[in-house]
Amino acid sequence: MIKKAIIPAAGYGTRGLPITKVVPKELFPIGVKPAIHYVVEEALASGIEEILFIVSQSKNLIADYFDRSLELEAFLEKKQSTHLLEKNKIPDIHIQYIRQPYAKGLGDAILLGKNFVGNEPFAVLLPDEIIFDKETTGLNQLIKVYEKHKKSVLGLYEVEKHLLSNYGVVKSKKIKNEISKVISIVEKPAKNPPSNLAVIGRYVFNPEIFSYLERITPGVGYEIQLTDAINEMMETENFFGTTILGKRFDISRFEEFLAANQYIQPFME
Repeated sequence: MIKKAIIPAAGYGTRGLPITKVVPKELFPIGVKPAIHYVVEEALASGIEEILFIVSQSKNLIADYFDRSLELEAFLEKKQSTHLLEKNKIPDIHIQYIRQPYAKGLGDAILLGKNFVGNEPFAVLLPDEIIFDKETTGLNQLIKVYEKHKKSVLGLYEVEKHLLSNYGVVKSKKIKNEISKVISIVEKPAKNPPSNLAVIGRYVFNPEIFSYLERITPGVGYEIQLTDAINEMMETENFFGTTILGKRFDISRFEEFLAANQYIQPFME
């Protein structure tokens, strides 16, 4: 049912400076693959058939990474390096790109995907959130909830109290197991967060979200905030949340980037 996904990757990556002046944070290595490779693999494993990357003028390396290198392939074939040819394969999924001219926020980036999505439900995956799970994928957990309720779904994760000011935090009512009905979201609460459940980088939306993104005004940081559009949409449509199972890393935080590399190490041996 969910066949299209948007991956916004146009941000400045200020928490990763100075290296992000030249290397997009989405290409930070987790093991021998860049972070964004794992996110694309997650989308593919969840049934996604088409991806739209939202990039900036300085993110051409992302397109280069997901392009074939015919010269390199010819060299490896000549050397009969079959194992390296296999390692060099990129995910077999249709990818498109569109540039966000100005950094006007996550909501603005997603709005650029309106024509790509059309009139169907779609997923959003943020590439600085890496989720490892042996049984399923982070996105697939959301898709299962959507297939049952046909309503937009937010990926949630329990976050330590001192970190909640970095995320949108939900007020919700538990329905069953990890599933809850979301009542509202507070974007980056400085104090008194409504819960310890943060909205992390996985979403499934009905296409109606675009009409709300088109009419909201700039919010926190003078940006078009996705959270504002979601809160307005909640006035007319139920939203669900699911607490994602699995190991999740926010690689925009240096300590979690290191932890992700430590976590993946045993699987590379």
